[in-house]
Amino acid sequence: MVSCGPRASLAVVTAPVQHALHTLPTPDDVVGASVVAFDPGRRVGVAWVTSGGGLLWSAVIAAEDLGRVAVPVGARIVVGDGTGSRALAAALEALGMRAEPVDERGTSEHARALYWRRHPPRGVGRLVPVGLRVPPRAIDDFAAYAIALRALGASARPRA
Repeated sequence: MVSCGPRASLAVVTAPVQHALHTLPTPDDVVGASVVAFDPGRRVGVAWVTSGGGLLWSAVIAAEDLGRVAVPVGARIVVGDGTGSRALAAALEALGMRAEPVDERGTSEHARALYWRRHPPRGVGRLVPVGLRVPPRAIDDFAAYAIALRALGASARPRA
């Protein structure tokens, strides 16, 4: 629930679109991914992204679930270089996945913009100024998506 005033509240309902909290895709779900990006932190955001910047699947997982992440053959693995990145890169390395670091400065703000682009507010939520909108769930997966887009460079455009 999002509070809109002292007595009013608005239920924010978003249907998940190829997103899962603690549910990972099967290898068939992410076969077209050219980049698998990880956003390190307490919760690990993961995004499977095409070479053109399309988001195939995203998830927010616990670090213990890294071994269950499906990585397509030939996909580039990238990790945001912020807090916790060394531990995450070491955990991936222990699983036989070599990750390259990507600058993650500003990806939290970019993640919020990507989230609202994919899940536009409805009803009264549209009246809330963009800077005051708070996503109703963790957006670590969209931070991973922002990291993937940065790794792909200027040729990639986010696709809703």
